[in-house]
Parts: sequence; structure tokens; C-alpha cells
Amino acid sequence: MDIGLALRAFVRTVERGSVTAAAKDLAVTQPAVTKHLRNLERHVGARLIERSTKAVSPTAQGQALYEASRAALATIDAALEGVRHDMGEVEGLLRLHAPSCIGAKHLHPIVMAFQQQHPAVTVDLVLENREVDLIYENFDLAIKYGRPAVQDLIIRRLGAIRRILVASPDLLQKTGPIDTLERLSEIGVITSAALLSPRDILALQGPGGAVEIVVRPVIRTNSADVISATLLQGHAAGPVQRLLVNEELASGRLIRILPEYEVKPTEAYFAYPSVRFMRPVVRAFTDFALPALRAIEGIDAA
Repeated sequence: MDIGLALRAFVRTVERGSVTAAAKDLAVTQPAVTKHLRNLERHVGARLIERSTKAVSPTAQGQALYEASRAALATIDAALEGVRHDMGEVEGLLRLHAPSCIGAKHLHPIVMAFQQQHPAVTVDLVLENREVDLIYENFDLAIKYGRPAVQDLIIRRLGAIRRILVASPDLLQKTGPIDTLERLSEIGVITSAALLSPRDILALQGPGGAVEIVVRPVIRTNSADVISATLLQGHAAGPVQRLLVNEELASGRLIRILPEYEVKPTEAYFAYPSVRFMRPVVRAFTDFALPALRAIEGIDAA
């Protein structure tokens, strides 16, 4: 029995709660994972996994072995990767998760620039607007909007994501200037549902502090691409992440309205599963990406 392979199969099965999912993550067959688990149980002389029709879960002995093995395997991986790093090579698989808004426009170019320096690194870049469990879903690093509450994550602050109010020249030509909060209330807006209260109240920060106004949403969406396209086509005005429209503002295709007002910024963080923090490829990418992201207009790193 290869104890290393058996432990990896066991750890991933516990994390995924499924032999089938563990086999998929490890790129082996389900019978191979089952064989590793049986051999490991025979080797230690104890049942490690409880199996049901819906899921698998560790026994008390299995949980203890999982806690010890997960950290040990991560340490071994980091040590092996560290040796290669000392030889001048950063390599391996890096699994990244990020919101699609910042991911497609900004993180993707950073990933490609990183690979220009480290061509032996393969990146799984998953972009979607949902919360993920980094350990369960096997991610090395994630960009998260809002401070993560999970205690077994290591986090580094990226900065505050600013949201400003914009409209296209075509819309302003039709509506006239939007130069007061009252005028904004009269104009159709596009926004994400998360920014509005159930009564369509938009909270803003201005010279006098926080204010709330009732707006008229014509489209609510969780898609940054839809928001940008709707704004550019002059269909509506609305709040948008500054980092998504820097080029459009510079070219005049969008115009900032009510510049003294912004939506309360959202704090963004890099988050890592703590057991993987010392992997050289994770450290190298973080050191590379953080300064690049913090330099983007619309991310306030102060």
C-alpha cells in the first residue's frame, strides 16, 4: 500500500463527504479511492469512514487522523514545492476563486502576467458570484467581498471596493442633468439587488454623511457585464464598481453623476485555507497580485 496516496484519498473523501467527488478531484476512479480507504482502514486497524446512502463522514478515529494528516500532507507538499522554488522554479497547480466582476477584467490579466514569469504554473481560475468553502472545494486562494467569518482562513486585506454613480451621455441628453438626489430618484436605474433595501432604498455616503433615497430600478441583476452594458447603452443610470468602468470614464462613454456621493465601499480580502498558506506558489502569486490589484483605480488600499 502507498500510504501517501491512501492518506490523500482519505483526506479528500472527508473534505468532500463523497467518494465519487474525491475521485474526481484526485483524477482517479471511484473504485481506486474505495480501495485506498479499505487498505488504510486495514493498515490502522480501525474504521475511519461511516458510509450511508447520502454521504460519508469520519468516525472519531477518522476525524483525528484527518486533522493530523491534512496538516502533514500540506507540510510535505509545501516542503517539496519549496525545494523546487529554491532551485529557481515556481510551479504547480494554483486554484483561484473570485467574483466575476473583478476576476474577468482585472484578475485574469494578472494571472497571465504571473504565468509569463512562471510558465510552469497551471491556474484554475473560477469566476462566479457565490460564497465558496475553500477547503471543501479545494481552492488555494479566493478574493472575497466582505470580511470572511470563517476562523480557519488566513486573510489579507486587498482594499475597499468603491461604487460610484454614472450615466451615459446619451441618457443625460434625454433626461437632462442628474445633479440632485431628487433627480436621481426620478431616473430609471440599474443595480444589484444587494445594494437596495426591500423598499428600493439606495444608501449613499455624501458630504453630510449617510443618506437614503428611494430609486426606481428598471433592472436588478447580479451580473457586472449586464450592469456595464445597460449603462453604456443609455438604458439607465446607476451605481457601479469604479474598477469596472475606468476606461469608459476616461473615454467619456460614461460620465460620473453626483460625484460627491458614493455607495458605501465594500472591503475585499485575499483568503487562504490556513493549511496551505506556506505553499510557495500561493505565496508567490499573492506577492505578485496584491500590489497590482491595489494599484487599480477604484480599489482604495488605504
